[in-house]
Amino acid sequence: MEDAPTEFGESNKDNEVAPALIAVHPTQESVAVAVGSDLRVFDLRQGGAISLEDDSSSGSLHKDSIRAIRYGANGKLFVSAGDDKLVKIWSTESWRCITTVCSEKRVTAVAISNNGFYVCFADKFGVVWIVNLDMPDGQAAVDKKAAPLLSHYCSIITSLEFSPDGKFIVSADRDFKIRVTVFPKKPLDGAHEIQSFCLGHTEFVSCLSFVCSQECPQGFLVSGSGDSTVRLWDISSGHLLDTCEVGEKAGLLVSNGREAECYSAVTDLCTNPDGSLVAVAVQRQVPDDVLQGIILLKCDLSGRTLSCAKVVSIGGGTFIPTSLRICSSTRLLWMVTGVSNLHVSEQPSLARVRVISGLMKSNPDSDQHEPFVLEDNEVPAGAKLLEKLQGSLSYSEEVFLAAAEAVKTAMSNLLIKKQYSDEKREFRKRTRNDKKIKQ
Repeated sequence: MEDAPTEFGESNKDNEVAPALIAVHPTQESVAVAVGSDLRVFDLRQGGAISLEDDSSSGSLHKDSIRAIRYGANGKLFVSAGDDKLVKIWSTESWRCITTVCSEKRVTAVAISNNGFYVCFADKFGVVWIVNLDMPDGQAAVDKKAAPLLSHYCSIITSLEFSPDGKFIVSADRDFKIRVTVFPKKPLDGAHEIQSFCLGHTEFVSCLSFVCSQECPQGFLVSGSGDSTVRLWDISSGHLLDTCEVGEKAGLLVSNGREAECYSAVTDLCTNPDGSLVAVAVQRQVPDDVLQGIILLKCDLSGRTLSCAKVVSIGGGTFIPTSLRICSSTRLLWMVTGVSNLHVSEQPSLARVRVISGLMKSNPDSDQHEPFVLEDNEVPAGAKLLEKLQGSLSYSEEVFLAAAEAVKTAMSNLLIKKQYSDEKREFRKRTRNDKKIKQ
């Protein structure tokens, strides 16, 4: 009997690449970048690299690709999780791992409740789990158990967000769905009340964020998708309020009759604190055609509309952002591009960090506060920060070109649902890793 083709099973982990991720402390006290299994954190208050302390029973930091990182709303907690099936919860005061949670499956998304009492994470089977952080601040509680909260039933969850008022937890998946679930008073018993479904995307939903203001504290949801749109939602009713065709309105689609061949996927988005702007990263699926910038959308909360304001040019066709975050206190937009397991460099994990300034509350259409990309020496902490987060201050053009192609592949593998024949599907069922779990 011939050996089964590699496509029958999971992809070869040795060749699998993971996109770089970035997270920024709410008051910009620190910045974190994850590339592969490497978690890099820089302290902007002290102006130096941070050494992470992990005394958990897992014995080390992450052993496989990190797929999700984020700070809590008050900045006291930081969570990292990924393919090693470990969810690590860090105190940002000491940068010590205070809790390690073991997941049954690889982790795809994380969220922290606004009060910092709960951490939620989603696995590759579409189950969302919850951990109660009931220990005093700074006290280690190693290997806590997670309880199931809700499920998308075998659809990989791509994003998790708590609503600004903490009443709902919102989950998005690769099967075009956004689910709004009432966050229960006793979450360890499970979440059984669905508030709404936000349905309308025609491809995978890649990212979620909330826009809110003093006049609209409950906020509205924005979502990005592989269908080239960013959509604005009322989560209480699930009603679609507006749709912005970011590919078309930013002039990304060609006008020579090839529109059907063009494909622009929204890979990440984030919002500024007053809810007036949405920054969007778009990946083009046309060979040799790369968007060289970040799309800024103007959000009118009173009118409940989204509109394309401008494209901020980053420069150089090799910078394809894989993750975006806006600092709520400084209004700086932090971006990273990069991947792990890049085999054309002595440093196989590549990351490149850029920062956009000028994201003011005023009208983004005005030239009074024109957003612009900071030079490396203008980035907070300059070369010291970049050397820590990137691993190097410079890379060759060959490495960046290889990274750009690897980013496209990584994002495609992460977000686009694979199609299998009946034979391949049966083979995957027979060789599932979860069947190896002891009875």
